Amino acid sequence: MNPDDPRRAPDRGPSPPGPRRADIVLTALNAGYAHSAFGLRYLQANLGDLIRSSAVLEFESGTRTPEIAEAVLALEPKVVGIGVYIWNATEAAALAAELKALRPGLKVVLGGPQLAGGDPDGIFRAADYLVIGEGELAFADLCRRLLAGDAPAERVINAPAPEPDVLSLPYRLYTDADIAGRVIYAESSRGCPFACDFCLSAVGGPVRTFSLPRLFEEWGALMDRGARRFKFVDRTFNLDAGRATAILEFFLARAAEGLFLHFEVVPDRFPEELFGLIGRFPPGALQLELGVQTFDEAVARRIGRRQDNAAVERNIRRLRAETGAHLHADLIIGLPGEGLEGFGAGFDRLFALGPHEIQVGTLKRLPGAPIAKHDAAWGMVYGRLPPFELRENALLDFFTMQRLRRFARYWEMVANSGVFPEAAGLLLRGASPFRSFLGFSDWLSERAGRTYAISRERLRAFLHAYLTEALGVPASEAASALERDALRASRAAKRGIPPRQALHHPAAHPEK
Repeated sequence: MNPDDPRRAPDRGPSPPGPRRADIVLTALNAGYAHSAFGLRYLQANLGDLIRSSAVLEFESGTRTPEIAEAVLALEPKVVGIGVYIWNATEAAALAAELKALRPGLKVVLGGPQLAGGDPDGIFRAADYLVIGEGELAFADLCRRLLAGDAPAERVINAPAPEPDVLSLPYRLYTDADIAGRVIYAESSRGCPFACDFCLSAVGGPVRTFSLPRLFEEWGALMDRGARRFKFVDRTFNLDAGRATAILEFFLARAAEGLFLHFEVVPDRFPEELFGLIGRFPPGALQLELGVQTFDEAVARRIGRRQDNAAVERNIRRLRAETGAHLHADLIIGLPGEGLEGFGAGFDRLFALGPHEIQVGTLKRLPGAPIAKHDAAWGMVYGRLPPFELRENALLDFFTMQRLRRFARYWEMVANSGVFPEAAGLLLRGASPFRSFLGFSDWLSERAGRTYAISRERLRAFLHAYLTEALGVPASEAASALERDALRASRAAKRGIPPRQALHHPAAHPEK
């Protein structure tokens, strides 16, 4: 039967296992509790009959390795699969080594995006097997062989990309606790048609899509259970206007209080029909991640990025003016050929468009990504351990990169947090918001001596001091702005509105 046929039987599969002994344990360290390990659920959903002897254990990044090992080994597994991402790679490697030291006979299997290029640095040498690529079917086959005593001789298993509708969907494996306290990850497609050198999608193959009737049935069941927060991991959600329209209409038809949807979109390709649909969602219900990355056309060509900058500007302005979507735009520090002045100009250009957040990220050398081909020509030097962030290049020396890393961290704390909108407005007055904030960042670094563990109250005091002492803002004006910011944040917290969305959510504004 055609997978798009609405008469197709529901994809329920075996029931998820309960807490007990498990032959197969799947585990990962998430960035925080609100996140859920989507990949682990996909692996478990595709184990077939082995799902009944499997378990998923999730931990937060920063959990001590012995505590994770204790929880894993308590289930007496024979196979442990560890999901490896850029933010947890070092911890995952430590866990693999700990498990093998404690139970040498245990088979430890690593997979995930961080292994797309293999293990050229030998970080994961403790693992018995590395699964490269989309591992749902390959991992299931490996587990069957290992449990049957037929261990493959090859340590590295290259998994061919499966057709999406061959896979069992993982959504039934989200628990009631997940729905109550975590973001539900979802996808409607895999792959990317673009080939930007810094991204693993450059080697990820063509776009493949899931059957929408299957997805709508699963997502509808989740919403019936109370799910309201969905984060889509599609690389280019708006590329296929028909599919994007169908998905948005699905959620609009089931709109409920507390609905929140996150999509990653291509900012220069917005069909007209999407503007109207996005405008029908209530304020704060949609978050659009806009991958701008750079406005420098020469740099974009150098890294294989195709982008119409005029269309980017036009679409961001329209989205800001005509919709209540929360706009999160990305820029990258350290792209080959873009120095301090060039990055600053791009930052100011993006700031002028009015996105709610500008996410400033440092270029990373993802294993397997083509960005490595620029190393010699542009003097690219990266950190030796994950997350392999750029340390310096021909245009940005190490000290300038450190300065920009602090800029990015403080920008997150002050501007992106949504906690200090009025104070940030005073701070960023001037011809160049980039230069204005860089001055504050340098000042704050000298006085705070750190970029972490700065309480909100202490940061508020620093802001007041800088505004009055360095910028000459009258003390009463600075204090009033900070007081209104505090009131807005308090109102948003009482209504359960994330601070980042409070800037354009009517219920969070003191004057409403």
